[in-house]
Amino acid sequence: MPTIIIEVKNTRDLKRFIRFPNQLYRQSPYWVPNLFFDELNTLHWDKNPAFEHCEVRYWMAIQNNKIVGRVAAILNNKHLEKWGQQYLRFGWLDFIDDPQVSEALLKMVENWAKEKGMLAVHGPLGFTDLDREGMLVEGFDELGTMATFYNYAYYPKHMQRLGYLKDTDWVEYEITVPLEPDEKIARAADIALKRNNLKLLKVKTKNQLRPYAMDLFRLLDTEYAKLYGTVPLTDKQMQAYIKTYLGFINPEFVPIVLDENDQMVAFGITMPSLSKALKASRGNLFPFGFIHLLWALKQNDRGDLYLVAVKSDYQGKGINAVLMDQIIRVFNKLGITKVESNPELETNLEVQAQWKLFKKRQHKRRRCWIKSLPA
Repeated sequence: MPTIIIEVKNTRDLKRFIRFPNQLYRQSPYWVPNLFFDELNTLHWDKNPAFEHCEVRYWMAIQNNKIVGRVAAILNNKHLEKWGQQYLRFGWLDFIDDPQVSEALLKMVENWAKEKGMLAVHGPLGFTDLDREGMLVEGFDELGTMATFYNYAYYPKHMQRLGYLKDTDWVEYEITVPLEPDEKIARAADIALKRNNLKLLKVKTKNQLRPYAMDLFRLLDTEYAKLYGTVPLTDKQMQAYIKTYLGFINPEFVPIVLDENDQMVAFGITMPSLSKALKASRGNLFPFGFIHLLWALKQNDRGDLYLVAVKSDYQGKGINAVLMDQIIRVFNKLGITKVESNPELETNLEVQAQWKLFKKRQHKRRRCWIKSLPA
């Protein structure tokens, strides 16, 4: 069956591009759709501030007038500047189990990379490290999360057949939350606060949290700078993330540690899991999708860990215990018993060491692939 590749040039086609996974994964009990408005804000050239320093192209594969695949290609100039790598990114890669389709899509990416003088393509990656990244290579029968892509088990086989190799892996854990605060962690947290003259930020509303939002992203930007594929965020990008996500976050789920001058030295971002709510709403807020999300935020036995950062001056001083203690307490309050770590680089042993006191299982692995191109 012939495969036709078309490039997305307008908002109408972009919406079709975004909705393709709804068709592909309709029968999967493990796939979790993203919020449609969030995807549109991320991928639309007039909405995402990343387009100020990124060149982006989208393609869809068509058979019998139906979409059978999609891919995004991103030339991120900030990546080139920071890492000195002549790499083009690909992301939002989905396709039916047809080698002709996957090859045609990735050939478009590779050809454009050659046109731009790139030496390799790698992905799945987004515009920034805060976008979803990595292709699932283990854990196909585990429920996804809002922060990650899901894909079928045939995807890695297609990548290997097309000459793609592992560049790096992320691992994910399901962590059992203690039924009550852990005495060892609580004691370590108390000592860390007193010894370093620190305190916890006490806020009850999102408006009270808002003045600290930019400091949170700046700390994140600094402390994640050495991680694979990260690029510096602009103030516009930070403001866009705040506008999109602050409305979902309950301040109780964002422990923040301040020094004696009220400067942020650490934070954690967690949330009740929205996976089942997103499946029920199919990624749409309206007309009734928001009801599923609101219920999940208040009644839930599962949670997600998203981001944790500690200022370098305070690392190794017990500050992680402060964050963990607060997170356990709020999870106990809501009745959350299982938590998804979401992706952590397999080489980031410092982060994985945080879970040594918890019952856990490593249940997912996702991969960033790379393919060198002829000079």
